[in-house]
Amino acid sequence: MQTPTFPHESATLTLEGPAGPLEIGVDFPDGDAAPRPIIAVICHPLSTEGGSMHNKVVTMVSRALRDLGITTVRFNFRGVGASAGVYDNGEGEGDDLRAVANWVRSQRPDSALWLAGFSFGAYVSLRASAALQPQALISVAPPVGRRTWDFSQVQPPSNWLVVQGDADEIVDAQGVYQWLESLETPPQLVRMPDTSHFFHRKLIDLRGALQHEVRRWLPDSSS
Repeated sequence: MQTPTFPHESATLTLEGPAGPLEIGVDFPDGDAAPRPIIAVICHPLSTEGGSMHNKVVTMVSRALRDLGITTVRFNFRGVGASAGVYDNGEGEGDDLRAVANWVRSQRPDSALWLAGFSFGAYVSLRASAALQPQALISVAPPVGRRTWDFSQVQPPSNWLVVQGDADEIVDAQGVYQWLESLETPPQLVRMPDTSHFFHRKLIDLRGALQHEVRRWLPDSSS
């Protein structure tokens, strides 16, 4: 398979991944947002529970960042949508993320790489941060303490934001807060009251929280 070039407008592409083709969606800033030299790769929630790059939290994270002039790349992990392969409990999915991130960097070497993830996608992007060294990381509802996913060796960047709903019915919010407090360098944390795991009726609030917190990380739009 020929490696696709980075598009000049929003498009869906196919990239050769570790387990076969990976389905990728590239979205450019909307409206009057001045483009910034940043590309954010966003990881979706658990594949075996219906997670995909079309998840409403994933698409809202993309929209929030594009409003700030950031180009976003969503993709389907192996075994989801048009992506080949089977679910691999985060191991193979980390390989998928690295393939996408390496493609972004090879195609857009002058752009900063940001990573973002929701739920299982937050776990995958956190684990990959040590190797990929993103300039910034956004973790929405990281599934600390759930299943067999190990958060003990993660190495997030200094620009790290965690957004967690206090009424999360899937992720133990208090477990997340306790884990963050145990870290030598805790992240920026946004606690959203009365908010469930999938941010029902809170997606606009999520958008506002993301934009408010990450603005301080933005380079000048003319750079």
